[in-house]
Amino acid sequence: MTESKRKGAKSIKEIPKELLDQLNRGEIETVNLVEWLAVDQRILLENLLIQHERKKYLTPILIEIESLKKQTVNTINESIGSGLFDQVTKQNDSDFLQKISMHQSDLVRCWATYTISKNSCLTIKQMLQKIQTFAADKHFGVREIAWLSVRQNIAINLEESITILSEWTTNADQNIRRFASEATRPRGVWCEHIEMLKQNPELGLPILEPLKSDKAKYVQDSVGNWLNDASKTQPEFVKKLCMRWEKVSDTKETKYITKKAMRTINK
Repeated sequence: MTESKRKGAKSIKEIPKELLDQLNRGEIETVNLVEWLAVDQRILLENLLIQHERKKYLTPILIEIESLKKQTVNTINESIGSGLFDQVTKQNDSDFLQKISMHQSDLVRCWATYTISKNSCLTIKQMLQKIQTFAADKHFGVREIAWLSVRQNIAINLEESITILSEWTTNADQNIRRFASEATRPRGVWCEHIEMLKQNPELGLPILEPLKSDKAKYVQDSVGNWLNDASKTQPEFVKKLCMRWEKVSDTKETKYITKKAMRTINK
């Protein structure tokens, strides 16, 4: 069965050993969250470095992983990405960065997002330009890690980031439009909150307004969740915005977004 036709196992124990070995060798992509969580990133890293004759990078990165206070899929993901960036920087090995950015394994591409966000030489504009490729990735996991990897940088450079991301809201690719919303959610998922947006959600309007009737459900869900986040600290702002949107945008898409946005308020 080809990878594109695989539905993926419902539990890790149901994944065939041969398939898990392929995932750990980086030969195929994961097709669902179960597979994504099942990959042993240490084994995948070792296989990647052996394949590309860079095994000398392995030990320093493994030491960093072992020093993590909390080892989760996401913390290990970030640790590997950061470690790879440190190693290629020391070795002046930018060619390897290009290889992992285009790797067939989705988890390897996830690591590549952190080689962008950890590069302090990049301005926020340059960082977001480079991350856009990953924001448009065909794989759900890469898209999620893409926004997660740069979120702290966005929070630090909030005003400029919102200005840049507001331009993404008219992109033809729904994944890129969704990134603009998801990356700036006041509370977000698996990440630190953006306090400025929790208290002042109106700052996000340059991103939210162009998306209030987006045709893609993927985008609608993100905008609705953005506003639901904001409703937990600034409910009146969300109420007034949703009322205004429903008056100026009488579409099923806007109604879907406002219903999702108001779900905590309406409990």
